[in-house]
Amino acid sequence: MLKLSTWRTLIMASILLISGSVSAASSPPVIAAASDLQFALTEIAEDFTRESGQRIKLAFGSSGVFYRQIMQGGPFELYLSADEAYVERLATNGMTQDAGTLYALGRLALVVPDTAARNADKQLGDMREGNIDSSIQRFAIANPEHAPYGQRAEEALRHIRLWNILKDRLVLGENVSQAAQFVASGNAQAGIVAYSLALAPALQEHTSMALLPAAWHQPLRQRMVLTNKAGPVSEAFYQYMQTPAARAVMQRYGFDLNSGE
Repeated sequence: MLKLSTWRTLIMASILLISGSVSAASSPPVIAAASDLQFALTEIAEDFTRESGQRIKLAFGSSGVFYRQIMQGGPFELYLSADEAYVERLATNGMTQDAGTLYALGRLALVVPDTAARNADKQLGDMREGNIDSSIQRFAIANPEHAPYGQRAEEALRHIRLWNILKDRLVLGENVSQAAQFVASGNAQAGIVAYSLALAPALQEHTSMALLPAAWHQPLRQRMVLTNKAGPVSEAFYQYMQTPAARAVMQRYGFDLNSGE
């Protein structure tokens, strides 16, 4: 079973591969990214560095937490949010260069450990009928107070009338990546996380997953924007995110690119 420490090592390794040594002559710009982008954006950033020779530092976390940090003068030059509402608020408050651009629509997935008696497809079938396996005593989602994927997970559970049944069994991650850690490490018997994380080999090797119907929750419209602190490297990466090569990586990790914008 994947240990929590192993997952954390993967996260730190992905950041260090992109950021390089902190003692370098010029510090790379810091990019604030929703944690559902952990694997997709790390791959895209590696491609960007290989092609351009320019380095960036990725910071993954909750979109709501990053929003507050940027409002308080945080050092981020580019912000990739899992909910466009946070970007719109920053723009309204004059913290960004413009309104940014919609880069993807996110999806949710049910994940269960591969040691579970019933796989994710069977569990999802039960949930459609308003039932939940009695063996599930800890159910992981991101914290709905500040994590968009947690907010949409709550909406999905309310839609199928399981929220009241599960709310006392919830294990809340600071962000959706931590919620995925809870399931991967066996600290939760099931959870609703980002589809992009569920598709990552680090999770797939130890869990089964089932894609939730998009109709169960409001769309996860994910928007990115350059802050007023942005320099040429972060601006170049912002443009690179909109190239066919970057979009192909996003699509491979389950993001819907038909954003309608």
